Amino acid sequence: MKHSNDPAVIRRLLSEPGRWAVVGLSNNPRRVALGVSRFLMDRLDKEIVPVSLKGDDVHGQKGYTTLGEIPGPIDVVDCFVNSTRVGAVVDQAIAVGAKAVWLQQGVIDEAAAQRAKDAGLDVVMDTCPVTESPRFGL
Repeated sequence: MKHSNDPAVIRRLLSEPGRWAVVGLSNNPRRVALGVSRFLMDRLDKEIVPVSLKGDDVHGQKGYTTLGEIPGPIDVVDCFVNSTRVGAVVDQAIAVGAKAVWLQQGVIDEAAAQRAKDAGLDVVMDTCPVTESPRFGL
């Protein structure tokens, strides 16, 4: 079954306080994750936890190489990784007890989205918080 985003879920994830693990976030200014994560922090008041292969600190926040290394709860796992690799990230999100996964614009994996839903996570796929926020006056 094809996933469709629920506007109520998007509104809740964007408007409620939350701790967002941003997978694929580095200090590379050519990567869209840098600007989107800054938007999440500055405009939507989210706590950001950078996750990348190198585990770089970003925006003054301690970085990690996997979701499993992050101490404490994770509300949303924001996925800036290729569609062919996002399934493993979604499986990590399920394993660490995240409440939601957000697959960025162009990141699509129907099977991973279904696994997350089956595990009780909220799922948003193929869109961006920067694009969605104005729809809800945020």
